[in-house]
Amino acid sequence: MKISKQPIIICWLVMLWAMPASGISGNVYPFEGLDTLGNRLQKVYSPGVRASWLGESSYFWYENRERKGTAFYLVDAASGKKRQADTREGLAAYLEDRPELAALLKGQAPQARQQGAPAEEGVSPDGKWKAFIRNSNVYLASLTDKDAAPVILSNDGAPGFAYGQLRWSPDSKKLAAMKVREVKERQIPLLESAPESQLQPKLRWINYAKPGDVLPVSLPALFDVENMKQIPLDTRPYEHQFALFFTGWRADSRSYTFEFNQRGHQRYIVGEVRADNGEIRRLVDEKSETFIDYTRNFRHDIADGKEIIWLSERDGWKHLYLIDGTDGSVKACMTPGEWVVRRVVHVDEDARQVFFMASGMNRKEDPYNMHLCRVGFDGTGLADLTPENANHTVSFSADRSRFVDVYSRPDMPPVSVLRDGQTGKVVAELERCDVSELLAGGWVMPEVFHAKGRDGKTDIWGTIFRPANFDPNKKYPVVEDIYAGPHDSFVNKNFSAFEYYITPLVELGFIVVKIDGMGTNNRSKAFHDVCWKNLRDSGYPDRIRWIKAAARKYPYMDTSRVGVYGWSAGGQSALGALLFFNDFYKAAVSFCGCHDNRMDKIWWNEQWMGYPVDESYSRSSNVDNAHLLKGDLLIINGELDDNVDPASSLQVVKALMKAGKMFEQLYLPGRTHSLGQKFEVYRMYDFFVRKLRD
Repeated sequence: MKISKQPIIICWLVMLWAMPASGISGNVYPFEGLDTLGNRLQKVYSPGVRASWLGESSYFWYENRERKGTAFYLVDAASGKKRQADTREGLAAYLEDRPELAALLKGQAPQARQQGAPAEEGVSPDGKWKAFIRNSNVYLASLTDKDAAPVILSNDGAPGFAYGQLRWSPDSKKLAAMKVREVKERQIPLLESAPESQLQPKLRWINYAKPGDVLPVSLPALFDVENMKQIPLDTRPYEHQFALFFTGWRADSRSYTFEFNQRGHQRYIVGEVRADNGEIRRLVDEKSETFIDYTRNFRHDIADGKEIIWLSERDGWKHLYLIDGTDGSVKACMTPGEWVVRRVVHVDEDARQVFFMASGMNRKEDPYNMHLCRVGFDGTGLADLTPENANHTVSFSADRSRFVDVYSRPDMPPVSVLRDGQTGKVVAELERCDVSELLAGGWVMPEVFHAKGRDGKTDIWGTIFRPANFDPNKKYPVVEDIYAGPHDSFVNKNFSAFEYYITPLVELGFIVVKIDGMGTNNRSKAFHDVCWKNLRDSGYPDRIRWIKAAARKYPYMDTSRVGVYGWSAGGQSALGALLFFNDFYKAAVSFCGCHDNRMDKIWWNEQWMGYPVDESYSRSSNVDNAHLLKGDLLIINGELDDNVDPASSLQVVKALMKAGKMFEQLYLPGRTHSLGQKFEVYRMYDFFVRKLRD
């Protein structure tokens, strides 16, 4: 009988496609000296003040690395005067007249204040009633008449659709609740192949909802305790939901509020339920044709809800709005302009001012640099309290009369100053970073670089990293460190002499770049919307133009040898480079990637890819498009990844094998989503050395 060799050959090829290649020297860790690169941080002096404020006082202390050793400083922010000691405890001598502050300095915890017993759960503020759930319904028990039988307030609760989350009005006359329709959440298996505690593998299941899954529904309810009845609410407009949650009673008990995120993240409502008749009013009603970035929402209710400060992208840029809390009308856009509010630091209701971090206000600098700003509720008095061309990190005193500002850029070491909390005027310079010893040793400062994106108009910003003792007469392969998740921007805007993954790769003879392309956050809404139903894009049309522009300026950047690597969403993008943009990228390392957004967690993927699940998910899928692979690929993931389903990587591996594509794979036993230990990182370095450098 003749035996066909074809199955044997196919089997052998399948094994070869998935096999990792041997290291360049046959050792596990072939790159000598990389582990000591972090020591260069010891040559950075006065790297930036981390202020530790002492209680409610005007004093703070900080530790500082100096050429002569470590020094400790105590600063009186009121005057800007600072004093030095060899230890933190030594600073306490300067506070003999403030023994309570000296004890903080010595690491002694202050005595805990006596507090009253916490209120019993479910008990009304007047102490007359206790609300509780029994048989899925709401009951009241009298606390003044022990012989009275409990009163049932609802009769429509049932297993799987039960009441809960009881909240009393401050006047004890009304009771709010949520009626929740439960669902059984999807579970995924995680198999630990080689547990430490036993020989045999361990299997566990974890809850893990995915795009398109049925979700629980929470509906607001209201009960009139005085008349022992339920007040009906029209909750039909709020049933198609991603989430709905209670946000509190008004102090005068006139109403309670909730926030509603419609399924698909294209509508977000702040609702108010009137206590007298159950009418639901919409105080804020955000709508978008793409998505609402709900994880960045900010809401601050003023004077018991008479006004609301709300963060919105309704004009195409993320700004603060003053909303009338009685009818939901907009009283003022507090921060108009083609720039973005990044984070609210403090709302001063007495002075009617907001302090916030913003970026993009100064067109002459990197639009991601954050500055501390102040503005009045009516939009007047807008001021940049930290005007230097840099990224600013601030730390306020308890009374907010002073703040420490540390400002830097990737190409500018940090300067630490003490500023006036209202005007931003510099009270004292605290420290100025010294990197002269690093520079003398051949270290090369990173370069902030920008070039036009795909539209030929928008500036794309990033950073170029070059090796020590850089030689412009050589040709260097280029590797991009990518993370294109739409939830943020990712290029570090602060100074750093050591980047954990980047620095070793640079010193192996690569130029490494990190870029924020279109589709990432913290620019205009239009810039952000590029990601909508389009995660395969990953900003690559902008990234490629940026790298080509840098190479035109710096011909030593070899654009015929360009690689990319990334983790998680960056892992999806890294593989995507070799599927959708493989005429430019030649090699990729994909760590713990979500390779099909239908396989990943619901909250992140429906946010950007939308609901219901449609054909756009397939268009962005690395699995469905695996046959397009061209270039050198290394896939790495862990079997216990509880953030990205490990099956996502295995499914793309199967698709690549089916398409007859050559690649390398590392499937790591016992490892989670937190990949970045020495073994797999050195395998990445080895891969790029073999594929791009040698």
